[in-house]
Amino acid sequence: METRQIPGPVGPIEAALRRVESPKAVAVICHPHPLYGGTMQNKVVTMLDRSLHELGLVTWRFNFRGVGASAGEHDHGIGEQQDLAAVVEQATEQHPGRPLRPAGFSFGAWVSGRQAARLGAAKLISVAPPVGKWDYSDVAPACPWTVIQGDADEVIDANQVFDWFERTHPQATMIRFDGAGHFFHGRMTELRERLQQAVAVHLP
Repeated sequence: METRQIPGPVGPIEAALRRVESPKAVAVICHPHPLYGGTMQNKVVTMLDRSLHELGLVTWRFNFRGVGASAGEHDHGIGEQQDLAAVVEQATEQHPGRPLRPAGFSFGAWVSGRQAARLGAAKLISVAPPVGKWDYSDVAPACPWTVIQGDADEVIDANQVFDWFERTHPQATMIRFDGAGHFFHGRMTELRERLQQAVAVHLP
């Protein structure tokens, strides 16, 4: 794993990169809400990183502004979308022609969902997307979408998530975890296996 300082809209962005020879795609992974302890070291984020890297993707995860060594201050999801765009620009410049796979957990799922269409994502991965907490009215990625949601989520209303996707994005692949909470405690191995099964079918 390599650590990087990427030029961002308000200063350097701290990022971590895992390389792979002849990558099948580029994954850029967004972490949960910074004001509630979210960083790129979050265990769900690092599991996404490892899981996608094992499938042959080059992976980038990063700290939003004001987190870790990233410059700036929390910007309520607006500036964080600009941070994501800056990391994607850097990642795709280094790996031209490789399809983009943004991914995110909780708040990071909202940020990546908002930007997926504009960034030209080939596939979007969202873990515990915060439907009902953040505005999802204009989140409409034009690509395959894999969603992972525990039905015992203590942070997000899982029923709102299931209902919203059934009404607005029935084509999305919904992976439901019976009895799993927001942080998937005790379910990391299962999370990796089910994520890899869903993502592998869309890889070249």
